[in-house]
Amino acid sequence: MNQHVKKVYVPMTETAFYILLCLKKPNHGYGIVQTVDKITDGAVRLTPGTMYGSLSKMEKDGLIRFIREEDKRKIYQITDLGSEVLQIELKRIERLYRNAREEI
Repeated sequence: MNQHVKKVYVPMTETAFYILLCLKKPNHGYGIVQTVDKITDGAVRLTPGTMYGSLSKMEKDGLIRFIREEDKRKIYQITDLGSEVLQIELKRIERLYRNAREEI
């Protein structure tokens, strides 16, 4: 993993986290928005500007890749690099949670 990716994505924003999480299966931008809304019970809402800007940046950085187009919607999927970054973030979150639980 290069320094640019590490600097930009570790620690990760909620937007980046949920995009990568949702792209473990192929999906399009609007599908990601719907999934995030559902799994967070509406607590996290991704706006189109944020979503499509993030998808573009993540594709450029190699974390996701365009795989096909369906009904004029671009379908993306997480790459190996994206999975690696997501795992680093999950371990970081788990460590934070574990540390907080030990201190209570």
